[in-house]
Amino acid sequence: MVLTRRHMISGAVASMAASQVPTAVFARWEPSERYPDPAVEILDPSFAPYRLALARVERLATGLRWSEGPVWFGDGRYLLWSDIPNNRIMKWEEETGRVSVFRKPSNNANGNTRDRQGRLITCEHDTRRVTRTEYDGTITVLADRFQGKPLNSPNDVVVKSDNSVWFTDPPFGILGNYEGHVATPELPTNVYRIDAGTGQLSVITGEINRPNGLCFSPDETKLYVIEAGVTPRVVRSYDVVDNGTRGANGRTFITAEPGGTPDGFRCDVDGNLRCGWGMGEGKDGVMIYSRDAKPIGRIVLPERCANLCFGGLRRNRLFMASSQSLYSLYVNTQGAPGG
Repeated sequence: MVLTRRHMISGAVASMAASQVPTAVFARWEPSERYPDPAVEILDPSFAPYRLALARVERLATGLRWSEGPVWFGDGRYLLWSDIPNNRIMKWEEETGRVSVFRKPSNNANGNTRDRQGRLITCEHDTRRVTRTEYDGTITVLADRFQGKPLNSPNDVVVKSDNSVWFTDPPFGILGNYEGHVATPELPTNVYRIDAGTGQLSVITGEINRPNGLCFSPDETKLYVIEAGVTPRVVRSYDVVDNGTRGANGRTFITAEPGGTPDGFRCDVDGNLRCGWGMGEGKDGVMIYSRDAKPIGRIVLPERCANLCFGGLRRNRLFMASSQSLYSLYVNTQGAPGG
């Protein structure tokens, strides 16, 4: 499979002595002409029913700088996703395949989702806030401060069925001027909840070093959060308690293998986690874990996948925001609501 997706540097490089061969082998995208697509790997027999024999990975767009935060708008049959360094949110239309700029400037938008009323919820690095785009296009600020201090740089976001907004707040957007602007963090790297009724901000957990992607299990009894500030990275799991308002009993759910870099993720209706993954040859793409934390499948891409979401008419199309490109794959399952 690797040979169908990646091409060794040929010619002069092939004749070099072993000591002269570059250690990095650069990947080039080529769609598969085979069914089933060899890029969709079965690591455990339990994954086989989720792979469609007649579906392949498709590249929908490329030429971005760092793709993140895909979100599906079924009512308009389009996908939005962030191109953080280019300070814009992009739009891909399902009917025509047209790619355009949805919003620029985007305040270096990162994670996106929709609330249960269909409005766009966005994490903005540069303005250090979480916003909601109203039906008329106006912007409402949901959170930009906690206890009088500015947030770090909201990263990823999900909306629970009670309409509360949950988001992570690592410092990535204020560590440099490429994805935001340099600033000094004034708050811990918390995971927050915005109450739907009062708008009050509360800390779900403050024990995670640089929380990144997050999502709920299909029944919303568990919250999964990626801890990006440890090596290797881990996925932590929390019980959602107190009528769905708080996380408790935090524990390690998945420990990434050496070199593996989980970023953003979503659950399917059976509770399997599909995790954006990198970095390096054979590790770039999407890893799929069962609800028992067993690695069961992999989608190999030539680029690191930062985040993903389900969409399409029946929520059975996986959209993968991956470094400089956007990919998709039809799957034999559906995304859990709320992602």
